Amino acid sequence: MKKILILGAGLSTNILIDYLLNNASKYGWHVTVADINEETARAKVNDHKHGSARIFDISDDTESWRTIADTDVVISMLPASMHLLVAKKCIDLRKPMLTASYETDEIRALDKKARKAGIPIYMELGLDPGIDHMSAMNVINRVKEFGGELTSFYSFTGGLVAPESDNNPWNYKFTWNPRNVVMAGNGVSKFIHNGLYKYIPYHRLFDRVISRKILEYGDFEVYANRDSLKYRTIYNLKDIPSMYRGTIRRPGFSKAWNVFVRLGITEDSYTIEDSENMSYRQFLNAFLRYEPNVPVEIKLQEYCQNAADPVVIEKLKWLGIFDDRKVGLKKATPAQILQQLLVEKWSMDVDDKDMIIMQHEFKYLFEGVEKMIVSAMAVIGKNQTKTAMAMTVGLPVAIATKLLLTGEFVHTGVNLPIEKDMYEPILAELQTFGISFEENEYLIG
Repeated sequence: MKKILILGAGLSTNILIDYLLNNASKYGWHVTVADINEETARAKVNDHKHGSARIFDISDDTESWRTIADTDVVISMLPASMHLLVAKKCIDLRKPMLTASYETDEIRALDKKARKAGIPIYMELGLDPGIDHMSAMNVINRVKEFGGELTSFYSFTGGLVAPESDNNPWNYKFTWNPRNVVMAGNGVSKFIHNGLYKYIPYHRLFDRVISRKILEYGDFEVYANRDSLKYRTIYNLKDIPSMYRGTIRRPGFSKAWNVFVRLGITEDSYTIEDSENMSYRQFLNAFLRYEPNVPVEIKLQEYCQNAADPVVIEKLKWLGIFDDRKVGLKKATPAQILQQLLVEKWSMDVDDKDMIIMQHEFKYLFEGVEKMIVSAMAVIGKNQTKTAMAMTVGLPVAIATKLLLTGEFVHTGVNLPIEKDMYEPILAELQTFGISFEENEYLIG
């Protein structure tokens, strides 16, 4: 019997755990779910005869060592900062490791050690990163094989609320980590367009959106991700003139969000004095000029041009940023205060469904003719447990685990799913779960 150890039992693990437990009898697996909260792990296993739950703390060196030693493969669904510790233990104990999270420079530096240990460390097996890589490379390699020259690659992904559950003026609800949403875009966004390098500082990022219609789901806007340039190397497109990756939102989101960015209330580097006794209105006013006889709404509109838009101001009012309710958070950063308010208003309701949407746009030259391929995917969640996010993050990891344990994956070292022998079987099985891309090709000009 092969033992599978899943570290972490967060929201995105539901489908992953179900897939492995449902296949455990067929393949002779035992699945252990380990989490800092044992009750959470037990709930995910749900008394399955081929599953078990246990408490796990990566900072407990002795016990975590024993736990990893007593398994055949490790799936790390812990917070991203913990993967390096897991990876080092897996190498020392010669245990394969898989995760949905980004490959870091520190984990990439373990490649030689992993190869020497004879084990694989699979990174970026989730949605974005993950399905984006696999679906992109599927088209990129196909174009190269028939002699096409890729000239442009644009790629967008968004975790959104499904149309039937879209009932607030922001057309957005949290479908993943709220903190990541609040902090999105911090830093400088980099991409290349027609051979020219472009840089967008954070305070202008949400001014620079592009518009798209995607499948039958209507209009969207896209803002640039932090670093699109590194994907030229990952996708072996070092000389491509245009490369852009972005995040999808519904139209109007960025214009309103930009008010928060311009004010500085997405900052997380300092705390607000006496924050627990401050109202949200006072919090907002703390970032505006001192003029006690002028309403906060007027000062905000004078300070941020976007806030003068009636649609934007209605979004802000709906959130409650002008309310006299107390914040109640001690020693809170601006970002933490904003996040608390957003969680109140942007959390999914019990009957809500989420939606994942992704679109790739490839331009290429072949025999003097320029063409464009548009490849798009949309997945609607089933309920609050079987979310689109959990499906698209968990299923690729689960499928890769099966392929590893059945001997179809024979890699060593640190790997991303960008080679055919990895992405083809994963994409093929994802189709059986309704996760597939609609592809159309057009002549340009």
